[in-house]
Amino acid sequence: MELPIFKYHPDPIGTGAIEKTEDECQCCGTRRGYKAASTIYAAESAETICPWCIADGSAATKFNGVFSDSDPLLTDGIDQEIVKEVCERTPSFISWQQERWLSHCNDACEFHGDATKADLDTLAGDALKEFLSTEYIEEDNWPNMLVNYEEDDDLAIYKFKCRVCGENRFYVDYS
Repeated sequence: MELPIFKYHPDPIGTGAIEKTEDECQCCGTRRGYKAASTIYAAESAETICPWCIADGSAATKFNGVFSDSDPLLTDGIDQEIVKEVCERTPSFISWQQERWLSHCNDACEFHGDATKADLDTLAGDALKEFLSTEYIEEDNWPNMLVNYEEDDDLAIYKFKCRVCGENRFYVDYS
């Protein structure tokens, strides 16, 4: 059985958002071999939710919860239906602080996991200035952060890609 396709999270296994399990999904009661690595934000706890129950929205409905915080997307003026798809029908990712789903060109971006050094080396000019300003990073500190950056470390830099123009977007999260 193939995993569902998530428009805003195209490789959830590669990013670590979906992992293998032998556990039964707490939403549909089926052992499908996969579960979300992150949890649902809901009053009732659910540790094992299969990707199919995320994709069809049944987990968000059953547990009256969301997988991602809607505030950043709503603040950016993203259409409610897109926000619902990202927050209720897309697996989230594990971050040090509260995750923040990025948007660009009036759409939510695709999540691509931790940025690589090669990704970050492409940041220059106005894109770099915008990133540093948005993330409250002093321009003088960026070269040192970049030299010491390692994926899956205490300094996380997440990569998103605009579905409209293809531009990469990033945000920083610290432990």
